Amino acid sequence: MDHKRFLATLSGEERKSLTALSDGPGLSKLFQHVVCMGLVVWLILAGLPGWPLLMLPLGILQVFLFTLLHETVHRTPFQSVWLNRLVGRVCSFILILAADWFRYFHLAHHRFTQEPDRDPELAEPKPETIRQYVLHVSGLGVWRGQITALIRNAVWANRDDFVPGRGKAKVMREARTMVAVYLALLAGSVWAGSTVLLWTWIVPLLLGQPFLRLYLLAEHGRCAFVANMFENTRTTFTNRFVRWLAWNMPYHAEHHAYPAVPYHRLPAFHARTREHLLETEDGYARFNRVYTKALL
Repeated sequence: MDHKRFLATLSGEERKSLTALSDGPGLSKLFQHVVCMGLVVWLILAGLPGWPLLMLPLGILQVFLFTLLHETVHRTPFQSVWLNRLVGRVCSFILILAADWFRYFHLAHHRFTQEPDRDPELAEPKPETIRQYVLHVSGLGVWRGQITALIRNAVWANRDDFVPGRGKAKVMREARTMVAVYLALLAGSVWAGSTVLLWTWIVPLLLGQPFLRLYLLAEHGRCAFVANMFENTRTTFTNRFVRWLAWNMPYHAEHHAYPAVPYHRLPAFHARTREHLLETEDGYARFNRVYTKALL
């Protein structure tokens, strides 16, 4: 059974229950994430012996805000629209990934998942050699792409096909604002002779990005180019910590099948869909072992 047929079997009451939004779970989860990041930042600034080692866990916590940004694109982690927008903006700023631009990008990805000529995620092909795999996991391509898109959008009108005409001015204003604030922070840091942002933001982001790349590769890597979300998207079974860190997005086939389901309801939705999933894997380490073995 494909995802469309499955969704047709859900009753109105089931749909209402699965898609019910609430601020409570999201705020609780966000508080936990912020406290963890704040604690690590405090230890780094306090000069704890061996503090450079703490930049890695801080970076992982920071880059996985991408999964929260991703959820705010769908307006599902919180019931309040303004809260989704505010949290999304903050995450996008930390990640150097413009929220409005990414929203257009990501919604096009959902609309055309695994369609080679229309899914914008496929503009950068998945690794087909070990060299490509190493470069992909390094995150260098991602940083180049994100920063190039930000500057391009700030300097002239956006030309991406997935950004509608009415959205191009908004994307340009967003990019210009972000670039201006980044330049102000850089100038302020140089003026003050401070390296705080370097050790608590920039370097951690660089260190954490490979872990996000390893995680994201499992979502669609080597999945079929078909319309069925139970087949073109992979759900990865993992431990509770990774599900917490990634806002339950390891249930990715479920998310693609029914994007209106908020992150905290995905486990319940998974219980209903599991027998229909055609692409699953037991853990991210196993997925990447299998992936690299195929490349060899």
